[in-house]
Amino acid sequence: MGWVIAAFGALWVVVIVWDAFEAIVLPRRVTRRLRPTRFFYRVTWRGWSAVGRRMRASGRRETYLSFYGPLSLLVLLAAWALSLIVAFGLLQTGLGVALNVPGGGSLIEHLYLSGTTFFTLGLGDVAPVSTLGRALVVVEAGIGFAFLALVIGYLPVLYQSFSQREVDITLLDARAGSPPSAEELLRGFASDHEELTMLLRDWERWSAEALESHLSYPVLSYYRSQHDNQSWLAALTTLLDASALVIVGVQDACARQAQLTFAMARHAVVDLAQVLGRAPIDSRADRLPASDLARLRAGLAAAGVLLDVSTGAEDKLAELRQMYEPFITALSEHLLMPLPAWGVAGAPRENWRTSAWGQMPDVPFDDPHAGH
Repeated sequence: MGWVIAAFGALWVVVIVWDAFEAIVLPRRVTRRLRPTRFFYRVTWRGWSAVGRRMRASGRRETYLSFYGPLSLLVLLAAWALSLIVAFGLLQTGLGVALNVPGGGSLIEHLYLSGTTFFTLGLGDVAPVSTLGRALVVVEAGIGFAFLALVIGYLPVLYQSFSQREVDITLLDARAGSPPSAEELLRGFASDHEELTMLLRDWERWSAEALESHLSYPVLSYYRSQHDNQSWLAALTTLLDASALVIVGVQDACARQAQLTFAMARHAVVDLAQVLGRAPIDSRADRLPASDLARLRAGLAAAGVLLDVSTGAEDKLAELRQMYEPFITALSEHLLMPLPAWGVAGAPRENWRTSAWGQMPDVPFDDPHAGH
């Protein structure tokens, strides 16, 4: 029986160390389904989001959901540490390692030794008396020291990736509103297609960076933006919508750059849906019915952005939408992040115009009488 306990403890040490290596050190996606980390996030998010789904969509719900990402990371790190402590305690107990206490040491005393060794406390009140036991203590102390060092280095990298993601989302506020929309984004660049090309190029790179960081650290997908009406998924969806419209036929616009941005953004949503285990699903509600498409065309035409109105253009737009909407719908339902609309319902809302004391008048930048 002792050898069975020892074998289980040794196996669990290997499993946890390898799982932490894949999650923290390995800079690529892990496709293996049987992973403690994957199981942890699947179970905890299911319970956490179940409560969120019962709450009314509001700032309170967003605040509640925003706690999950950071809190789950801390709980995961604690679970790894606790698992290693218990595994080493079982390994020592199963091998019959004698301790300098009456009776040679119980399971509780072996767990105590394992805990003080893992955190490198060096108390010395309980210690092994055999060569094998001392060797296990040295191995566990090395693993504990390496684990703590990796955690210290892991958190700054994670939050740097989060900060880089959020900077461009914040910049999108003045360009596409909050929540953003493809109509508002294209209206702002109606007379400057060169600047639109630069913006789409920047967001092509943003999509690539978001893909790489979220594949390496999937927990970032659960991190919410600073404002309740913004999210990385809404920003990515808006860029896909706007790129699709430009590809279909915005006169004199940057079709080539729109194709590159669309390809990169679509790649991002597909891979992120896969890493989170979300199969594509068809939305029950059409994001752009015929009436909304006609309203979108009219709104863009009023701003000087002319869309192709042919039947072939509508079919092409439907094909492009089918390439990404099932994936963003799956991500939206899983993460409880609402998808943005294609058009602007009423006056667009921009966070920079608001404050705790109210909202400034909606005065356009090019109004010569602004501020008078």
